[in-house]
Amino acid sequence: MYKLKTAKAINKRFKKTSTGKLLKHKSFRSHLLQKKTSKHKQHLRKVVSVNFYDISNFLDKLPYKKK
Repeated sequence: MYKLKTAKAINKRFKKTSTGKLLKHKSFRSHLLQKKTSKHKQHLRKVVSVNFYDISNFLDKLPYKKK
């Protein structure tokens, strides 16, 4: 049996929870922050879970990802 390769780009951007969900950071937080309100930037700090319909696409590329 061959070893499966892990997609490193997905591996470093997502974290798998014990219940099987994937967590990610919100985007649009790297630059051009002076035009965004502080309330908007505050909401961008949060960690959110990946949409239910997209999880299967990511989990196929993370064969050995544990917690």
